[in-house]
Amino acid sequence: MTTTICSTTIPESSSLAADTALVRQHLAKVAPPRVIDAGQVADYKDRIKRLLKDKDAVLVAHYYTDALLQELAEETGGVVSDSLEMARFGRDATASTLVVAGVRFMGETACILSPDKKVLMPTLEATCSLDLACPADAFRAFCDEHPDRTVVVYANTSAAVKARADWVVTSSIAVDVVDHLHALGEKIIWAPDKHLGAYIQKCTGADMLLWDGACIVHEEFKAKGLLDMRALYPDAAILAHPESPEAVLAIADVIGSTTQIINAAVGMKNQTFIVATDKGIFYKLQQLAPEKTFIIAPTAGNDATCRSCAHCPWMAMNSLERLYNTLLTGNNRSVVDRELAQKAMIPLQRMLDFSHRNKLKLAGKA
Repeated sequence: MTTTICSTTIPESSSLAADTALVRQHLAKVAPPRVIDAGQVADYKDRIKRLLKDKDAVLVAHYYTDALLQELAEETGGVVSDSLEMARFGRDATASTLVVAGVRFMGETACILSPDKKVLMPTLEATCSLDLACPADAFRAFCDEHPDRTVVVYANTSAAVKARADWVVTSSIAVDVVDHLHALGEKIIWAPDKHLGAYIQKCTGADMLLWDGACIVHEEFKAKGLLDMRALYPDAAILAHPESPEAVLAIADVIGSTTQIINAAVGMKNQTFIVATDKGIFYKLQQLAPEKTFIIAPTAGNDATCRSCAHCPWMAMNSLERLYNTLLTGNNRSVVDRELAQKAMIPLQRMLDFSHRNKLKLAGKA
């Protein structure tokens, strides 16, 4: 049983777990959304609803986007979910245009599953630290150095990285897939999240090489803070996403994907929950369990990159105003080369087929 963190294979500027320079560089590209008043919110929502109808478009929003966008997606017949379900919903929708409120790899996944539809995003600058931490060229070179290993990548990766993989997985199906491969005697390359990879390795005992990436939100949750919080709320259950550090997961009552966290909060008897994932999920938690109390897990600090505010700074780039401008102009179109999309679809389809055969649910923080 082997677990190796492959930090030496990644350019230093891309190792966001150790260096925030690249995060700051990307965040500096786009000004934060303007703060608008209630009257402007209502006006933008009315305009967007008309444009969605006029443009034959449907809005799909991730759990981590602003509550206003999640609300609007539900009001207009769209969906609020994880990235893969967003893409599958868009694929099955009759609309000819998909508007993806999320981050860049989510738009790409929608393009892969719906190659004949137009995919728009409120901003193309919204990316993901896991995507940034796994540049395709470096990853391909690393995989080529280990041709005896099966390549399994998280959905939070670029289309180019997916195209190099043997399997693409969400957080809710990753353990099942790797356990299956381990039973076949296969050794694994895992990318990009090292914390999720370590969790999978611990669950399965598989021989895994782990790419050195991390989510800038989940890596900020701290075990000491959670223990202090539990002392204040002894009856609270701790819900954690497996992208969190191992010390945090060791304290959690439930470890799961976004959908699994939501289901746990709804189904458990506890009335109070401490939640170690992006606080954007609180919209859905409070909607489905309004009688319960949800507390965001403590993080390490509050620096200017918003690394510690338990909210993805790129998800925060999505706004009503940017959504309206995209629909109005047709700008910010997500495009994936058709040949690349076909290659990326192979490991995605492999996961979908595995799920179907084993009757597993795919919802996850993808």
